[in-house]
Amino acid sequence: MIRKLLHRAIKILRRAPGSPAHQPAAIPLSRHGIHREAISSGALRTCETLQRAGYKAYVVGGAVRDLIAGIAPKDYDLATDATPEHVRGLFRRSRIIGRRFQIVHVMQGGETLEVSTFRAAHDADTQKDEHGRVLRDNVWGSLADDAARRDFTVNALYYDPGTEIVLDYHHGVADLKQKTLRIIGEPRTRYREDPVRMLRAIRLSAKLGLSIDLAAREPIRDMAVLMENVPAARVFDEMLKLLFSGHAVECVKRLRDEGLHHGLLPLLDVILEQPMGEKFVILALSDTDERVHQGKTTSPGFLFATLLWHEVLADWSVRKNQGAVPIPALFEAMDMVLSQQSEKLAITRRISSDIKDIWALQPRFEKRTGKSTLRLLEQPRFRAGYDFLLLRAKSGEVTMELADWWLCFQQADIEERLSMLLPEKGPSKKRRRGNRKKGTPEGNVNVTEPVA
Repeated sequence: MIRKLLHRAIKILRRAPGSPAHQPAAIPLSRHGIHREAISSGALRTCETLQRAGYKAYVVGGAVRDLIAGIAPKDYDLATDATPEHVRGLFRRSRIIGRRFQIVHVMQGGETLEVSTFRAAHDADTQKDEHGRVLRDNVWGSLADDAARRDFTVNALYYDPGTEIVLDYHHGVADLKQKTLRIIGEPRTRYREDPVRMLRAIRLSAKLGLSIDLAAREPIRDMAVLMENVPAARVFDEMLKLLFSGHAVECVKRLRDEGLHHGLLPLLDVILEQPMGEKFVILALSDTDERVHQGKTTSPGFLFATLLWHEVLADWSVRKNQGAVPIPALFEAMDMVLSQQSEKLAITRRISSDIKDIWALQPRFEKRTGKSTLRLLEQPRFRAGYDFLLLRAKSGEVTMELADWWLCFQQADIEERLSMLLPEKGPSKKRRRGNRKKGTPEGNVNVTEPVA
């Protein structure tokens, strides 16, 4: 009881007017360079609606960070002193989501904005598990409290579209310009509260070209085991952000350097130590990075199919060596790998289906005879399967001649395709003779008589 009273007294003192923690730097437009016109129309309308209702509202976090760094934000998050229920009451197209942290999704046209309420600092009443990970936290606080709760200084930035001023409590703008990623608070405590912050440190440092501050970097390798305690769905979401950041190659390299790749994608460290496996994975990641930079569509199913393919190959090889029938053995290997993966990453059923479709097509590319080759072109996942085959050829797993043949085959007309088909190997199968009418002598058939 006494400890709780002391903790509350300290919080009150920290909130006292004039406290240094409550005096953010008010950075003007001339220094941060974010013009109001750079903010999305949906984020502007949401901020204006909240402010007209008497609440504080700011564009916060990644969007502010990216705009200062000269990167176009993918989405916008907002922070306000309005509770989720009050936010929900102001916007017809909105919904409250989340258990651990309640936020409001506000739909503005085609945009979905995440609006969160300022949160209070953690105290003895904060619900945590035995490892220190925060389980539930919907205690509202001040703007200064909320800034202290952010993970990294470059994410604790609050932009007011009305005044075009950025409020900076933890020198985030200076860190961004000095290319340094610093964590807010004591690193080990912050990583225990949310181990996903270690993944986020890797992603942000790679994306923004930042060096991780030594104090934030040192504990990562020792605390990587805490990732096993994070729900699979959260790890999967963070891995998607990392792999589709446009800097996936650098992210995976840094994951390996910091010892975080173990367990995230089972045996990925083993794959990256094999020349053919590493070449295959790096080619896939480089291709994804290029598509992101060019604004092209990307597929989680395709990328995860590449990352896990060599595990499937290894298991498939073992099963075939044990005498299993090849194609059923492939499907068993596919199921085993995806089942093992689901323990760490909550890959959705739709993505798992895409992955299996791509894998299942690979043996069919080896056959270039008969009508089944023509039917393969009609498969919904043919293009993804062919792109996967092309990566295999570039890495040396299959011949480039095979990939080139299929490229020509899909571009040819029907007559050219028929001429490209290879002859069947082995003796041709005898056609079964149809049923003869009773009493008709064999070979005494009137072939000139038309069929009625």
